[in-house]
Amino acid sequence: MTTSAPTATTRVIDLRDGLSVTVQDLGDSGATTGVLMLHGGAGPRSMGGFAAAVSRHARVIVPTHPGFDGTPRPEWADCVADLAVAYLDVLDELGLRDVLVAGSSVGGWIAAEMALRDTGRRIGRLALLGATGITPEPGVRFADPAALGPVRTGELAFHNPAFRPDPATLSEEQKAVMAANQRALAVYAGDPFCHDPKLRGRLHRVTVPVLVLAGEQDGIAPFAYQRALASAFPRATFRPVAEAGHFPHVEQPEVVLEAIGAFVNAESGPVAATR
Repeated sequence: MTTSAPTATTRVIDLRDGLSVTVQDLGDSGATTGVLMLHGGAGPRSMGGFAAAVSRHARVIVPTHPGFDGTPRPEWADCVADLAVAYLDVLDELGLRDVLVAGSSVGGWIAAEMALRDTGRRIGRLALLGATGITPEPGVRFADPAALGPVRTGELAFHNPAFRPDPATLSEEQKAVMAANQRALAVYAGDPFCHDPKLRGRLHRVTVPVLVLAGEQDGIAPFAYQRALASAFPRATFRPVAEAGHFPHVEQPEVVLEAIGAFVNAESGPVAATR
């Protein structure tokens, strides 16, 4: 483990058929294991502070989903499964093993899809932060930021008003990036919105340990939904996070860091032996 100030580099990894992924690599760039951190519809900046904190203890890779923040997206890359395969390819390119994949919102859905396809056994654990992916139970529904607008979305996403973005303070460029990110999200996860009706029936195949972290005041992917998501995995730990909404790693980073650390310590045996 390192406690010095983390270093960060940004690079583009070329994969296949015109697909490239921009990644930020933080911490010990020579490490052969680490954390793959996947953002949701809010874009890679929503992982920035948390990634920096985690990188003091481990190597952290933060990709930008193609099409977000102005990055290119080939026309054929149009679903969560495509992103899952792309990020497994990224792990291959970087030579990483026993990776903790931490996914926020739709990033958690991508993480689950990666675990289902991880034939190379590069993933050791999942940590899902306000994740989506499975069909909500009757009476439970996701809030759609594109339909609600930024003000109401902020109210539902954050328990603490201090974290809610104020559209009046955003530049036209920032507003354009946010709008473009929502369009990219709609391409990958827009119909049906933020879930695959068949995913719940497949998650029994995920054999790695899973930590589901749920903000108790999440108005985007409600608390009850997070409990149901945890129950779909055979090896899941459910952890509520008080005074947090859809981004517990933003509102309660120390609590989330402690929870992930305890989870990793509890599940520190050789994962491959159980798969």
